Amino acid sequence: MYKISSFEKSKKTLYILGKIISILICIIIIPIIIVNITLLIKSYFNPNEIPDIFGFKTFVIVSKSMEPTISVGDTIVVKEVNPEDLNLGDIISFRDGDSINTHRITEIVSDSGKKKFRTKGDNNKNIDKELVTASKIEGKYQLRIKGFGKVIKVLNSKVTLVILLAFLILILIYQVRISKRKLKRKEKRYEHNKKKYKKV
Repeated sequence: MYKISSFEKSKKTLYILGKIISILICIIIIPIIIVNITLLIKSYFNPNEIPDIFGFKTFVIVSKSMEPTISVGDTIVVKEVNPEDLNLGDIISFRDGDSINTHRITEIVSDSGKKKFRTKGDNNKNIDKELVTASKIEGKYQLRIKGFGKVIKVLNSKVTLVILLAFLILILIYQVRISKRKLKRKEKRYEHNKKKYKKV
């Protein structure tokens, strides 16, 4: 025979499990929302600059110029760096017209006391035509996340941001409703016990 105590225990376990899942979802969603909002704000105030988070930027690779080191569809993370600290062999991301290239430094040239960089893709036969100036450098390559490009595109979408915000609001509403129900049950139990003791 199924006991009421067993039912209450199962109910409590499900409640705790639901609470844990909600917290885990919030831990994942909230940072994504914060990052997206930060990037949107920075893009709004500085439309000509690529937004960063604490000096870090992400780019999705769309060409084979750096294979096999970096492949098409990979997401790379670069960090803003002082051009004076760059050395031969470093991989950098830099502006090339309207696009961003990520190539390796093959030569460092001094021009009027300022460093300029000759670059080349590992998979390219020829070096890049133009020298890269310090002002064009977006950052030094730090790491890659293999095949993560599509995910990044989805996460950086404004539609995704709206969906995540709506989902977060629904979770909060759900938690508030659960908390209210729990409070009502406690109040009813308190009133019931109060009447019971009065009769005694």
